[in-house]
Amino acid sequence: MQSPCTREASQACFHGCCLAPFLSLPEPHNQNSKSTNTVSASRYNFATVTASSLFPNTQFTNHESIPSLQDSFANFTKAYQQYSQTDQADQIRAQEYYHLSLSNHVCLDYIGLGLFSYSQQQSHYSSITPIAASSSSSSSYPPPLTSHKLQFPFFNISYKSVNLTSQILYGGQESELESAIRKRIMAFLNISEADYCMVFTANRSSAFKLLAESYLFQSNPRLLTVYDYENEAVGAMIDSSQKRGAQVMSAEFSWPNMRIQSEKLRKMVVNKRKRKRGLLVFPPQSQMTGARYSYLWMSMAQENGWHILLDACALGPKEMDTLGLSLFRPDFLICSLFKVFGENPSGLGCLFVKRSSASVLEASTVASMGIVSLIPAKNPSQLTKDSSSIDTETQNPSKSGLEEYDLAAPSLFSGPTSVQMNNGIGEGSSSSTQMRQFEGFEYGETSESHGTEEVSVTQKGPSSSEIVELEKPTDSVQPGKTESSANENLEIECRGLDHADSLGLILISSRARYLINWLVNALMKLWHPHSDKGFPLVRIYGPKIKFERGPAVAFNVFDWKGEKVEPILVQKLADRSNISLSYGFLHHIWFSDKYEEEKERVLETRTCEAAGTAGHKKKDKVDLGISVVTASLSFLTNFEDTYRLWAFVSQFLDADFVEKERWRYMALNQKTIEI
Repeated sequence: MQSPCTREASQACFHGCCLAPFLSLPEPHNQNSKSTNTVSASRYNFATVTASSLFPNTQFTNHESIPSLQDSFANFTKAYQQYSQTDQADQIRAQEYYHLSLSNHVCLDYIGLGLFSYSQQQSHYSSITPIAASSSSSSSYPPPLTSHKLQFPFFNISYKSVNLTSQILYGGQESELESAIRKRIMAFLNISEADYCMVFTANRSSAFKLLAESYLFQSNPRLLTVYDYENEAVGAMIDSSQKRGAQVMSAEFSWPNMRIQSEKLRKMVVNKRKRKRGLLVFPPQSQMTGARYSYLWMSMAQENGWHILLDACALGPKEMDTLGLSLFRPDFLICSLFKVFGENPSGLGCLFVKRSSASVLEASTVASMGIVSLIPAKNPSQLTKDSSSIDTETQNPSKSGLEEYDLAAPSLFSGPTSVQMNNGIGEGSSSSTQMRQFEGFEYGETSESHGTEEVSVTQKGPSSSEIVELEKPTDSVQPGKTESSANENLEIECRGLDHADSLGLILISSRARYLINWLVNALMKLWHPHSDKGFPLVRIYGPKIKFERGPAVAFNVFDWKGEKVEPILVQKLADRSNISLSYGFLHHIWFSDKYEEEKERVLETRTCEAAGTAGHKKKDKVDLGISVVTASLSFLTNFEDTYRLWAFVSQFLDADFVEKERWRYMALNQKTIEI
């Protein structure tokens, strides 16, 4: 995975413009020492610069007193003068994702990679006026660009009956569409076809489960995960691994900063009394809290005989080009991709296996579940009806499930129930995006429920357009043969990936750093009025203002009595303000003696059904953690998006805000009934 962008990545790390992939390194000598000291000083001063970007030494106790968007942006650009150099991202958003402005929609529940642009999708509806007939719309936003490449690259997925090990070792027949998309994805992720094999999966959970069902736990019996939040895909992997006799271990995270408990993790990785190792599942950062993890954990594990699965789903665009990922070559890598940012959250998963590591996969005559083929979408109408095929990793309310949290219901503040849905957004539960997307449909089963003997799949509602029923294995399709002759000699245009390529690693990471740190700083300046000791409205979990943090933040809102407002309620109210947020569950939290009293106050107890090991029945599992709201920033997020989230959260400073929203909801429903 040697990067063709090594020069840019090296400059990014050297000048402090991207994440630092190392825990600690020896201080360079000679001329590099001075440069390193300069970088350290700039990072040290970053928090001070951020604090000065929003009225220093000021607390806001009334939502009506917060500065305007214009004043806030003026202070923001004064503190981060280099932000103006990222305006190319704003130009791309205006031209290719103009629906975000037309719909006044703030998408903060997407993280990961989008294949296509909204403009690219809309160009198939009308060749003359792709934007809705409106003089103001068409004058404000330019029409989509024309292209000599494939004008309809969108696809559906179909399950195929094939064994993962044989697919990796011997390959399989693929259409030109699959071949073109596979090559484009691998080129974007900077992964060499000579070193890695790639398999399309139905979603992220399918990729994790496929690996768990094929990995040789008999000779490598341990599974070690590093996640500070409940992750559905990793949970599926753990269940499958335990059924096959694996010993599952998890890293722990220190309260309150949510940093890895280094000594405990080091002992698990380096334990010399147990020669047999296993599989380390390692994410470079938390998709929930934005905490970064050093790549040196991978190096340490490799030196001690572990195989490495790199979870790249949390990585932002172009972060695969960083120097660390070209140095530490994992045995396996998983990523997920959605189709269109802010519009079509469906997508697929990708499992990469290093060719030299294929021997640790178990040969089996049983067909693996979750491997899919890509087939051309037959008509543009499928683009707005297809279901998602990438799993959400946290709890998510479906359209029908939201009645349990009706604003008019007396049980408004009860704990959230677990309503799972495949939403294709990577991490975090979906909000207004898929509620509009899937309104009126009944949700089908997850992709892991399909049988191994028959390849046919029955889905309800929108799933029928995304997952196609097959009467025979897809492998019977001849290579290069598609349903339309227009798909011969395909050259796929993935504008979503092209846009990230054009922006580059340094611009994307710098822009995200400015926005996420401003947002964290702004949230921490909201305080309840008339409090004797002073009580903040928002609590941030994980890194606060920090140079090296990911573009995601986990937080909770508390009322004036100090009681937490349920995350699912915050998400629902945000959705009504046209802001899409996520929520999830932090766990594996370690409390020192210093915070023992606080432990009793902050931890929540959840009981869920756990998979039993071979020969044992399923039993309930008690999990301790914290349910949180999360916001994730993409390279298309702008300052107005972050400001609108801040302004929305500030409304909770009004002690009657929730009650007002409940009565407003009831009034609207009454009006609907009368009509």
